[in-house]
Amino acid sequence: LKLLLGEYAYGGTITSPVSFSYFPFDVADKSMNTLDIIDTMNPDYEYWELCRELNLLQVPEDVLFRPFETLSNGEQTKTLIAALFLKKNNFLLLDEPTNHLDFLGKENITRYLKSKKGFLLVSHDRTLLDETVDHILSINRTDIEIQKGNFSQWLENKRRQDESELEQNRKLKKDIVKLTAAARRTAGWSDKLEGTKIGTHAPDRGAIGHKAAKMMKRAKSLESRQNTAIEEKSKLLRNIELSDTLKLSPLRYHAGVLAQLCDVGIAYGARKILGAMDLTVSQGERIALKGKNGSGKSSLIKLLAGEDIPHTGQVKLGSGLVISYVAQDTADLSGALPDYARAYDIDLPLFLAILRKMGFERVQFDKDIEELSEGQKKKVLIARSLSQQAHLYIWDEPLNYIDIQSRLQVEELITQYTPSMLFVEHDDMFVRNIATREVTLAGE
Repeated sequence: LKLLLGEYAYGGTITSPVSFSYFPFDVADKSMNTLDIIDTMNPDYEYWELCRELNLLQVPEDVLFRPFETLSNGEQTKTLIAALFLKKNNFLLLDEPTNHLDFLGKENITRYLKSKKGFLLVSHDRTLLDETVDHILSINRTDIEIQKGNFSQWLENKRRQDESELEQNRKLKKDIVKLTAAARRTAGWSDKLEGTKIGTHAPDRGAIGHKAAKMMKRAKSLESRQNTAIEEKSKLLRNIELSDTLKLSPLRYHAGVLAQLCDVGIAYGARKILGAMDLTVSQGERIALKGKNGSGKSSLIKLLAGEDIPHTGQVKLGSGLVISYVAQDTADLSGALPDYARAYDIDLPLFLAILRKMGFERVQFDKDIEELSEGQKKKVLIARSLSQQAHLYIWDEPLNYIDIQSRLQVEELITQYTPSMLFVEHDDMFVRNIATREVTLAGE
């Protein structure tokens, strides 16, 4: 995306009859009124068009006359996207537009994008991709490929292609072994013949030298062709995205009920977040907490994970219950990976092996965690949790910034090892595939 925006140096040529705009748009002064910000971004829009777009996104018109910083995350996202789509002769580059949006916000964005044309979307949300795109541009290990269709169609094609390529690779590797052996034999022919000139037994050294030279020329030509064949065949061992299977060792609890909430409410001072609710978490359940942003999902997660959250009612955790908690926020992550592993008393080789399986390069092991990308930081949290043996795994939006391949890995892991879980996650395909039960929080 940054290449298209002209932010990186590059070789070759980029030709386009349109200009590009990028989301998320960087708002320099969030204290300004929203309408003034839009005027700065796009001075050529018509006001009635903007109101029409906001109505399609279910955003009230009055947000335009409020300071931008007072808008919710969802309102900010929708307002900026609406303004950017109103630009003339413009192609919109959307970079993870649904990050941090609740289910309702994602549904609005999905429905809106479904009605639009002329955008390039980067997203790890499979449902959003399935509903809104008609082509997939896949950046593979050795090339870039474009296919017509949505994500699920691309994934099925990719699986078939990988199966075919795996079979082809097995044959190619056999061919490469044979060609390499033949090339070695060919290289030795002329050497052996030339060697017969040495010693008193050689009848005609001139004839042998001439024959050896011809043999050498033929050998070099054959060796060159064989090496070219080896190189060409080796290039075909290329685009398979192999991901190792992850493992998990959940602990079995001695009783059926792991945790109970009885008439629990959450408030911060006079501001009520969650009304009184009851919830039972039983062994083997994987409960997805759902609700709008601000409905108390993260507060409830933190309360069960043992944080000091102001609440009423009773929270009952099973005796000796071991919980592994993945927080939503990565801001507190810092230091070296070995120090992080020691702080949580987890096995360092296991921790690093899981990170490797989730796509970490070895050079990243030497970095401070603060230097890692947001997706890599999330993988650190997940790898730490997978390294812990626990009765209950409590995860708060673990898949933010996580690539699709890793999401599929985590899904397969949970399906195979069936741990007891309580989690918040806005990837609705992940929820459908993993959750045994969904609990919706109404908030206050």
